[in-house]
Amino acid sequence: MDACTPIRVGLAGFGMSGRLFHAPFLHADPHFSLRRVYERASERAKEEYPEAEVVHSFEALLTEDIDLVVITTPNALHVPMVEAALRAGKHVVVEKPIAASREEAEALCRLSREQGVILTVYQNRRLDGGFLTARRLIEEGRLGEVVDYECRFDRFVSGYRTKQWKREGGRGVDLLYDIGVHLIDQAVTLFGLPEAVCGDLRRQRPESPGVDRFTLTLYYPELRAVLSAGELSAIEGPHLTVHGRRGSYVKYGRDVQEARLVQGLRPAGDSRWGQEEPERHGTLRTLQEDGAFAETRVPTEIGNYGAFYDNLCQAIREDAPLLVRPEEAAAVLRILEAAQESSQERRQIPLTWPRA
Repeated sequence: MDACTPIRVGLAGFGMSGRLFHAPFLHADPHFSLRRVYERASERAKEEYPEAEVVHSFEALLTEDIDLVVITTPNALHVPMVEAALRAGKHVVVEKPIAASREEAEALCRLSREQGVILTVYQNRRLDGGFLTARRLIEEGRLGEVVDYECRFDRFVSGYRTKQWKREGGRGVDLLYDIGVHLIDQAVTLFGLPEAVCGDLRRQRPESPGVDRFTLTLYYPELRAVLSAGELSAIEGPHLTVHGRRGSYVKYGRDVQEARLVQGLRPAGDSRWGQEEPERHGTLRTLQEDGAFAETRVPTEIGNYGAFYDNLCQAIREDAPLLVRPEEAAAVLRILEAAQESSQERRQIPLTWPRA
């Protein structure tokens, strides 16, 4: 593909995910051209992107004038749509979860290799500012060897979900498949694949169709990663807590990008788009050579979900390594399934992985 020619995009779905997490970043990136949007009945995409054609069939995205298909439809449609797009020779971005099971995800990985096209999963929370800050501190050795990592995603939700498919629930539709895949993906990005997992999955709200509270513990040789989320947390605890042999990092508050998108703000190529206010910065407390502790506020790295598409452009045009490989998404589902088994059987589940 000519480096000067924008990558032609067909976007499947214009709900919250397509409207907030994909279209604005594709629109702000000159390497992409949002040519076509599939909406089942409405034409809301025309309001923000009048240059894009709105179509009412997914097949209209599989034509020769589309290079990349971005799938943001309800979870149950991910596998059949990804398969159809791959067989049509399209590069594919699919919202998480890639599938409801590891087996389905692995089958899609094989198909993408057979077709010689790119498949990636939108694990955008690898690009959260707080996560990037924790990752940098760990990699720089500021905390020493990490022994405990905790990530919490607390919210307070009342009533029923506005989206019918989330209200109805079903296979692969609950908080574990929504937030859980993000938190597992972040932990695996930091620490690699765990040796075992223990899961506590619950349904706390009568309006929920499935799991709405979970705590997962990922076991590593010298480390425990505790991941949790719930919908009945009126007072939020720290979002990130990392303890090492030389210090700790604690961060309250989640990444600012989602809130800004909901407010109607758009990235528009602004390099400060994901910059956080100083009062939201995390705290680093480290042991000094004299045995005393030094405490400081650490400026949060600038989050940028648009970097996902920067990487994808390089992967398509220059064969650069993908930020999110689909095999990684399949591994996340393996951990998720083991957590489900653990919760049912009330025991720790060991994990074995093929050698790289």
